[in-house]
Amino acid sequence: MRETLIILVVLSSFFSGTAQYSFSGYVNLEEWQDHVYLSVVEDYRKMNAVYEDQILCEIKADSTGYFSFTGNELANENKIYRIHVSKCKSEIQKENPYDVSCKTIKQVLFIAKNKDSLFFPLSFDSQTFCKIETNNPKSLSIMRVDSLKEEMKFVYNEFTTEENRKENNEKWFKTIQEIGSKSQEPLIEIYIYTFLSDRENNFHSYYLQDLKTNSYYKKLQKRLVNTYPNSSYTKQYQGELLGDTFMQTGKIERKTTFWEYLMYFLILASLIGNIVFWVFIKRNTSEEKD
Repeated sequence: MRETLIILVVLSSFFSGTAQYSFSGYVNLEEWQDHVYLSVVEDYRKMNAVYEDQILCEIKADSTGYFSFTGNELANENKIYRIHVSKCKSEIQKENPYDVSCKTIKQVLFIAKNKDSLFFPLSFDSQTFCKIETNNPKSLSIMRVDSLKEEMKFVYNEFTTEENRKENNEKWFKTIQEIGSKSQEPLIEIYIYTFLSDRENNFHSYYLQDLKTNSYYKKLQKRLVNTYPNSSYTKQYQGELLGDTFMQTGKIERKTTFWEYLMYFLILASLIGNIVFWVFIKRNTSEEKD
């Protein structure tokens, strides 16, 4: 049954005349309510909690727990999306379908665009949102990074001295940043950066030190500008990087614009012109006296 659904999802997106997304899967109804929500995360600092203005739509899973989001209204470029379920009672959801007061939720974050197909089967022990099957390999990356994050936090707690933790942080920062850059998807790097620079975790102080000497952050900014020049993620990252850099160095690095170069040129030309004019007047005055 599951294999048939996957084939139908892929075939429908392949033969469709326009780009169409399909995000489907199963929810364990013995553990979670049957209301399933699709959200878009425009602010990467709001990935760990659900906000009402992020929710795009809500559907109800059938009696088997199967759900399916389809359409063609998503962006044609990659963005970060979330599907989540909660343990809030159905009666509460009927009064306000987009109620986000329930804190007991299960969510999955993924990268996708308008033409992508994703399927979320139950795991071998009937866990929800633990597996992804997709035609976009980049959609799998966040789940892989999550595994590294958990390992990174576990290893950090194993060390008791600051010196050992510093060495461990240096190794892990390099490893996880290399994974991000090799993915060739800046949004995966943004997901990693959000974790490393989070003020509430144990790695924030090391991130600030790393920012002073590591060129990775400026290179990421360049990759974001090249790939997603008008994205909210790019603008947010540029603002944060500027603020953190200034906090650490007291300097703000920015590129000189064409108009600033033109202004400097005109000022210089004006100074040279005034000097030439002054010399010319002085020479003429001397000749008249002679």
